[in-house]
Amino acid sequence: MSKHYLSYLALGDSYTIGESLPLYENYPYQTVQILRKNGLAFSAPEIIARTGWTSFELAEQLLHTRLNETYDIVSLLIGVNNQYRGLPIEDFKNDFHFLLHKAIHLSGNRPERVVVLSIPDWGVTPYAKDRDRIKIAKEIDAFNTICQEETMLQKAVYLSITEQTRLAKDNPALLAGDHLHYAAKTYAQWAILLAEKIKECLLVK
Repeated sequence: MSKHYLSYLALGDSYTIGESLPLYENYPYQTVQILRKNGLAFSAPEIIARTGWTSFELAEQLLHTRLNETYDIVSLLIGVNNQYRGLPIEDFKNDFHFLLHKAIHLSGNRPERVVVLSIPDWGVTPYAKDRDRIKIAKEIDAFNTICQEETMLQKAVYLSITEQTRLAKDNPALLAGDHLHYAAKTYAQWAILLAEKIKECLLVK
């Protein structure tokens, strides 16, 4: 009898890829490694993400990508590039609604198997030194409010990592070499939190 492996689809942008790091150091891969150490047989994560993608671009890609019919776990982290480009928050709200419903559909219509991660605050990084950091933080919070409210409405799972990412303001070691994205040790912290959420998700029948 062949062994059944659990499947995990990670949707997002550069944070999901782990920009400027080896693939195995991004948070989806680190999460799977933790889950495997906990005795859960997960396949390598399938990642649909690209640096610079907005919510609309991720949605467009999903419309043209052949995927499995269902996944045991789906995660979604998107929106920072909408904020960075100054795109209307109402457009993001519409896109996020579509993306979350798509994620739920891909989970086999099991919203408890979908985890939404909050958007990191890039305003604390050296990359934003000539920007209005307070404005960036307020806008990130507004985008995250939309994510959280929609996630709760659909009875999916919300994982807040934004405050943890703000620790990089006083600890540059949490950032990757590009001074914008995160170091493997930061993704490791997200992975610990996400793995715990996933273990809880898998217990829900």
